[in-house]
Amino acid sequence: MTHLRRRILVVGLAAPVVLAAAFGVWLSSPGEDLSLWREGPPPHPWATWQRQEERWREEGSRRQVEHSYVPLVAISVELQLAVLVGEDIDFFGHGPVDLDAIVEAVETRKPGGRLRGASTITQQLAKNLFLSGERTFWRKLREARLAWWMERRLGKRRILELYLNVVEFGPGILGAEAASRHYFGVPARDLDAGQAAGLAAAIPSPGRDSPSTASRRWQFRRSTILRRTGRADWLRHHLAALARAGDR
Repeated sequence: MTHLRRRILVVGLAAPVVLAAAFGVWLSSPGEDLSLWREGPPPHPWATWQRQEERWREEGSRRQVEHSYVPLVAISVELQLAVLVGEDIDFFGHGPVDLDAIVEAVETRKPGGRLRGASTITQQLAKNLFLSGERTFWRKLREARLAWWMERRLGKRRILELYLNVVEFGPGILGAEAASRHYFGVPARDLDAGQAAGLAAAIPSPGRDSPSTASRRWQFRRSTILRRTGRADWLRHHLAALARAGDR
């Protein structure tokens, strides 16, 4: 074997080891300072907020984001239930990434159709807070890494609280409190089951489907969420216990 061939062989054998080590180092931290998000209101405008303001600036609009932070105990259990049923019903039962949901999405995908979303609440929060909206492998990889660290450093209760405070319910309408007052004129703690289902139905496509647009897709999704929440007493009880724990 020539000297050149030996060098090529050594490099070929070493490259995977070096790449694996580099990937391990990359995974060893969240890439964001999560300590700022452990309690209280968001410390600064997050990615979804910033993207919306940038779009308005480009359009020459003077609109401003609607947002008001409230703790989880000030958000009705009806809305918490509706959002979990609509977005991630097994949120408290799986890890930061729901592998079963991903497999199901792949198996139920229609030929030529788009892959159904299988992101957990934690993954969605990671994207809303820190990442772009582009659909790339690199973004999904960063999202998974952030989700893993968020569940360890923030915990499920805080993740749900943050998610309900930052998720978009309409263009520039961020969080449960702003959405409740914008669409129904009531604070988030006073939402009834129908109103809660209406807000949860807006989450997948808040620019097109909301209580304001009352699109057919929104109406169908709202009725589906209402029907499913009626069969999710186990989750309602869990959320009620979570609220009692938060009061102590």
